Amino acid sequence: MRGTMIYAPGDVRFETVDDPKILHPTDAIIRTAVTCVCGSDLWPYRGAEPIGDPHPMGHEYVGFVEEVGSEVTSVRPGQFVVGSFATSDNTCANCRNGFPSNCLHREFMSTCQAEYVRIPNAGGTLVALDETPDESLWPSLLALSDVMGTGWWAAEAAEVRSGSTAVVVGDGAVGLSGVIAAKEMGAERIIAMSRHESRQKLALALGATDIVTERGEEGVARIKEMTGGIGADSVLECVGTAQAMSQALHSTRPGGSVGFVGVPHDVAVDGQELFFSHVGLRGGPAPVRRYLPDLIERVLSGRIDPGKVFDLTLPLAEVAEGYKAMDERRAIKTLLAP
Repeated sequence: MRGTMIYAPGDVRFETVDDPKILHPTDAIIRTAVTCVCGSDLWPYRGAEPIGDPHPMGHEYVGFVEEVGSEVTSVRPGQFVVGSFATSDNTCANCRNGFPSNCLHREFMSTCQAEYVRIPNAGGTLVALDETPDESLWPSLLALSDVMGTGWWAAEAAEVRSGSTAVVVGDGAVGLSGVIAAKEMGAERIIAMSRHESRQKLALALGATDIVTERGEEGVARIKEMTGGIGADSVLECVGTAQAMSQALHSTRPGGSVGFVGVPHDVAVDGQELFFSHVGLRGGPAPVRRYLPDLIERVLSGRIDPGKVFDLTLPLAEVAEGYKAMDERRAIKTLLAP
């Protein structure tokens, strides 16, 4: 089959790779319906994370079950499935406590920008739809495998409540999904922090009520000005940089909460400052599998449309251009169709 490999910063190739095989009785093989490039894929692409030897890329997927291991009974060949970027058995203590992304048998997906994908822990990870959805819904269902679920977790971790004020730091696909989540959770005011006009327009279309273009200390000052000098009830940190974390923490009112879901890079939190701020801080890899049944229903019913975060669609064979377009901010998120 053909799949995506990264060799060095800026060097992504689509080439012939080994076909996936059932390695464990809990595995499944799916044929990719659509996949995509994630903002977190840009960290190694930009040289911000070590690459080491050439390796596959991609952790977001929906597709059709081709084959299952002997212990997989919850899905069967032919079904259309949605899964999480973090696999889980859905039975261990951490899964039962609501954190399947910290499953005791967790594996992070990393081979999904390909024609076929092996899914470990398939029985606990994959959710099958009753029937194959219309192709127009595939992008939104694909978003559930990571960015929409991650945006939902950011809002949940930030304790967004009905009638509250939420700030979203980051205007990428996760931040925009966080806007959707905050709206669904009943936030009365949703302030998106963004400097890019096209993303600002999309944030407003998805439910943001206000846009703040300032960053850093100026951004914090603007949020304080808009919230009576106090700060927001909930702040969703969807970037992962030191500046974004600082901006989030200082934009939150005493007693408010920050949900941080951007993979941290050079982020350090001052414990004494956090202690005296009375700001709550929670984050980590999103427990996407927990949300999938609910989010799938919201997509199928037309209540949410997270597929709008995909503003560039390319053949999977042109994945390298998808990375380049996102790196150059010509695209928010690239959808890849085999």
